[in-house]
Amino acid sequence: MIRKVDNQGIQGHSGPMKTVKLGANIGARIDDVQIGGDLPDEIVHEINEALLEHEVVFFRGQHHVDEKVQYAFAERLGIPTTPHPTVRSRGTRTLAIDSTYDKADSWHTDVTFVDRVPKASILRAVHLPPYGGTTTWASATAGYEQLPPAMKALAESLWAVHTNIYDYAATAAEKSVTSTAERYRAEFRSEYFEVEHPVVRVHPETGKRAILLGHFAKSFPGLSSTEFRALFELLQDRVTRLENTIRWSWELGDIAIWDNRSTQHYAVSDYDDQYRRLERITLAGDVPVSVQGEYSRVVAGDASGYSAIAS
Repeated sequence: MIRKVDNQGIQGHSGPMKTVKLGANIGARIDDVQIGGDLPDEIVHEINEALLEHEVVFFRGQHHVDEKVQYAFAERLGIPTTPHPTVRSRGTRTLAIDSTYDKADSWHTDVTFVDRVPKASILRAVHLPPYGGTTTWASATAGYEQLPPAMKALAESLWAVHTNIYDYAATAAEKSVTSTAERYRAEFRSEYFEVEHPVVRVHPETGKRAILLGHFAKSFPGLSSTEFRALFELLQDRVTRLENTIRWSWELGDIAIWDNRSTQHYAVSDYDDQYRRLERITLAGDVPVSVQGEYSRVVAGDASGYSAIAS
């Protein structure tokens, strides 16, 4: 059972911690906490509780945080993974979300092309454009809960194939391709991963059900490509309807943490050719389980070098 923490104060590392709800279905800001590896256990617990309740939480004014502090904080919340299953050229502890290489301007859940989908991601603003560059998160839990009973039954019966062969040409922002971006894409695809996930997964901590899709999903076994696209868009639209989203305007010193097991996100590419860089750490997660109790199935690739499986 998750305990509500909205607008409650408890004594934290740097004063009373306050959680401010930002949207009906997703999002909260945590105030009066200076994050780091030395936070008291009680505060770490409350941050995790807020994350489970609100699915994405934001911290302002964390100007003291560098890669070392970010990693130490991540270790308090879980087990950090290596930065990425295939991209190894952009850091050993954090993954640079760098506009020079790529713009994640389509809806996705991080690294769903492996069996052990990360628990959470911790993202830190490093260099921001003078305008634009917001990020939007969507609640896959709310998307499921708002389905009518017949659609819930259909979604619960479906499985989806996810791979790391992502179609970059599908987004308008990727029509102009640089050699740097091409090298990054080649590295992203350097090892092939394929896994079958349930379209509806059961959250390991809350027991809630969420839709597991996003841009790494490629097909529904047993259905044609036309049928896949129609059903995929139908379910995706439920997740990403505006009432189920929260959009964050970044400032330097900001930290965002999201529950990767119950959300999707989209980096809005509205800053022209200005430079944007954030740094991400992911936390090890479990293997998704369906409503019927079946676990995700590996088709290709070994993710053991990327991440442990969280218990």
